[in-house]
Amino acid sequence: MKKIAFAVTAATFAILTACGDAPKQKETVVEEVKTESPDFQYLSEQFADLKLVRYQIPGWENLELKQKELLYYLSQAAVAGRDIMYDQNFKHNLTIRRSLEAIVENYAGDTATEDYRNFMVYTKRVWFSNGIHHHYGNEKLMPEFSKEFFKEQISALDGDKLPLSNGETPVELADRLIPIMFDPAIAPKKVSLDAEGDLVASSSVNFYEGVTQKEVEDYFSNMPKEGNQPEYGLNSKMVKENGKIVEKKWMIGGMYSPAIEKIVYWLEKAVNVAETPHQAETFQKLINYYKSGKVTDWDLYNISWVGDTSASVDAVNGFIEVYNDPLGYKGSFESVVSFRDEEATKRIAAVGSEAQWFEDNSPLLPEHKKKNVVGITGKVITVVMESGDASPSTPIGINLPNNNWIRQEHGSKSVNLGNIVHAYEMAAKEGKSALAEFAYNQEEIDRQKKYGSLADVLHTDLHEVIGHASGVINEGIGTPKETLKNYASTLEEGRADLVALYYLPDAKLIEMGLVDSDEVGKAAYDDYIRNGMMLQLRRIKKGDVIEEAHMRNRQLVAGWAYEKGKAENVIEKKVKDGKTYFVINDYGKLRVLFGDLLRELQRIKSEGDYEAGKNLVETYGVQVDAELHQEVLDRYEALNQAAYGGFINPVLTPEMDADGNITDVKVEYPTSFKDQMLYYAKKYSFLPHYN
Repeated sequence: MKKIAFAVTAATFAILTACGDAPKQKETVVEEVKTESPDFQYLSEQFADLKLVRYQIPGWENLELKQKELLYYLSQAAVAGRDIMYDQNFKHNLTIRRSLEAIVENYAGDTATEDYRNFMVYTKRVWFSNGIHHHYGNEKLMPEFSKEFFKEQISALDGDKLPLSNGETPVELADRLIPIMFDPAIAPKKVSLDAEGDLVASSSVNFYEGVTQKEVEDYFSNMPKEGNQPEYGLNSKMVKENGKIVEKKWMIGGMYSPAIEKIVYWLEKAVNVAETPHQAETFQKLINYYKSGKVTDWDLYNISWVGDTSASVDAVNGFIEVYNDPLGYKGSFESVVSFRDEEATKRIAAVGSEAQWFEDNSPLLPEHKKKNVVGITGKVITVVMESGDASPSTPIGINLPNNNWIRQEHGSKSVNLGNIVHAYEMAAKEGKSALAEFAYNQEEIDRQKKYGSLADVLHTDLHEVIGHASGVINEGIGTPKETLKNYASTLEEGRADLVALYYLPDAKLIEMGLVDSDEVGKAAYDDYIRNGMMLQLRRIKKGDVIEEAHMRNRQLVAGWAYEKGKAENVIEKKVKDGKTYFVINDYGKLRVLFGDLLRELQRIKSEGDYEAGKNLVETYGVQVDAELHQEVLDRYEALNQAAYGGFINPVLTPEMDADGNITDVKVEYPTSFKDQMLYYAKKYSFLPHYN
């Protein structure tokens, strides 16, 4: 797809209760912040390979009351769907999470024991990942507390505090969950991309049950191919009933109905306070889709959403990204609620205004270039709330919609999550520098410190606004998920990254007033090669191969460029004081290599060349140099840095008059991840334990 994932590296781009009003968070220590407070504490806590960051909502006090009310309703719609993501990730997730939460809330034992400390780390990891599999690496999270501790805690609780099924006792619940949680052979991967096996059978996501990969592919191969195709299968679980495959639609009256009803309740309120008639119509189309479950209604909503460019307030809400489906059909629930940062948007808008120039001057084959780039809009947004697939781990850039024909005929919207990026950068200052550890010399360090932040945001802008919107698929060729299959996401992210990398050193950016030196491009190149060749390796376990699409993409791009540039020593592997570095000797030639690979990735997408795409990914993007991997792990261990960052959301609390009208909406900033997760569990748990 179309979003830049958030990964904690030396640079940031590695680049949604009842229907009443939300009560204040009594269990959580909060502080009210009117503006961007200079003494605001961004870093909340760190555990395992994770850190939790707090973000502010600068400019909130300048919004009109109607805008605040709208943002409150959209935020409620966002968190109303959070449980969907847990269930989509694994069918037992809600039962496991609720069991863990029951222990947390009722634990009366010694909190200093190793079992309890390990239990809390595991519980927080489950919250962070929306389930028992790692949010990024997809491997199962293995508990480091004992089975006996878990069973003892569950057995001591009253049944009404536990997610019991079928009249089972607390002891029976513990006995049922222990193998699921503790046995590494049960559901070992959330998403498996090993092309040698059945991807459906080897993945634990709750999108398919009782069906094989071939049956799913045959099912979708029989869908109509004429005209503008919707995203078939985007909002359903596929099961077999009476020998036939059936789609269980995620809609009101279908699967996930209790949560979707709440989402629609808040969206209907949003319609009444929309900023423009067009925006109100857009919200209504989303409501229609949630009621009908028709993917054609999803297309109608997206067309309207793309055209809604005048309103400041905006929201992403729906079953959107397909990264968690090994076959690339099923969308994970996601919501991001925001308003436009008017000043910062000038930068990204400038990029979008030159989209045709970027397309015309790209190294793509002429037949693969868009002759008329339409409808591209870009903005920097101030995030107010995130949920589902966007929380706690969030993207830093988003480009939607995903349907290719809508993008070609109606355009796309690209956003840079400005206050999220800022919060991450502020939190990153509180630890030891990975830059100092992995940059080869002081020149690289100084360049990154001076130009790195600008290089990051421009990479995101170019990746989202230009990269994902560029190129055309040849007539008669299917969609990438049909032609490139399990490699589609990796190749698409690599293609968008390469567009950004190709243009970052271009004099056009100086002409546009976006940069004042080609040093910005050099800083971006330094960081990308360091990350793709080394830094990101700390995010996988020793002995594992790379599974996640973005990680595969980055290693593919960096590794391919390193290999192809060996003859001219474009990138040199150096060892100094026993430490490995990858140093760029010729930035100009590296840009040419990036252009060559961009041309090939676009050809693969345009022509649907599965074998060529597979060969690139498997050759450069999957395998890990074991010796280099161990070195990276050792060097990072000394830095004591978390590999991943996620965010604690603000809390919006409406103030009411005697007639029940909202008179203001206050922003509060929780300090405790645990308290926020328990608060969400109490207020927004609408789904059954199993769905």
